[in-house]
Amino acid sequence: MSHLLNSEAGKRDSGMFLEKQEFSLHLANLAVKSLIEEAELTPKPGLVDKDNSGSHSDMTFKTMIQSAEALEPTFRGIAEASFKHDLSQELREEIAAIGRRGEFEMLEATGGINTHKGAIWALGLLVSSIAMNPDGSSLNKIAFTAGELARFSDRNLTEQMTNGKRAKDRYGVNGAKGEAQQGFPHLIKVALPELFTSRNRGIEENHCRINALVALMASVDDTCILHRGGAEALSCTKSLAAEILASGGVSTKQGWKLLGRLDQSMRKYNASPGGSADLLAAALFLDFFQQSRTQMTQKQQLLLNY
Repeated sequence: MSHLLNSEAGKRDSGMFLEKQEFSLHLANLAVKSLIEEAELTPKPGLVDKDNSGSHSDMTFKTMIQSAEALEPTFRGIAEASFKHDLSQELREEIAAIGRRGEFEMLEATGGINTHKGAIWALGLLVSSIAMNPDGSSLNKIAFTAGELARFSDRNLTEQMTNGKRAKDRYGVNGAKGEAQQGFPHLIKVALPELFTSRNRGIEENHCRINALVALMASVDDTCILHRGGAEALSCTKSLAAEILASGGVSTKQGWKLLGRLDQSMRKYNASPGGSADLLAAALFLDFFQQSRTQMTQKQQLLLNY
């Protein structure tokens, strides 16, 4: 009898291990996909895309792809550490350590260029949130739980003065940390609604995603813009982005023309909406995850009906 019980327990443990490995790999692949498709989105004002490097003299499209692919083990490790795990201080610090190793691997892949530090933070928290409850949560709940996790302090972090922190302190804005700790409000209330609304209008997917980026640029106090161009650059960015949205988005002739003006403005200030780009990648990630979950439910229903 004892042998049978041990055998059953072993099967359960083995099954859970395989489930964790498969689900973690799935989330990691979606995270990398979101970074790659954010990089591929063209044109993007001030950002690296397939046409040019925007306001970045040190980055290329190839660099962005290399960076994204190098981060797959990072996101997989965060998902594995978080799988069916309770929200806790210890989990926060464990995924932070994995994220810091990921930053090192990113810099190795890019020759020292910081391509995706902000994306590691945002996507890492969202990956962790989903992995904690793999059986399902709404997108709002995923972002809310990620915010709860972000509010735990990282006691192992050696505080460093980054460009984003300088801009945050100087201009009194939230920055990436504040955005996450508040449960990603610009992700849930700005980027995803614009993406879904644009799709419902029947416009092409590329324009839907650019509209989502523009909506973020109109709303986010982007520390990347503030660091490189100051308050004037941010104000001009928000104003032009709002004009694009008011014109009906980039699928309209006027909106497309204004998008070109926004790109010129970014170049004038040598500014880049890197924070908005990270949030767009996060929006794509949640969108991809929701689509994959819907597809899996449909497959399960077909099997039940067979």
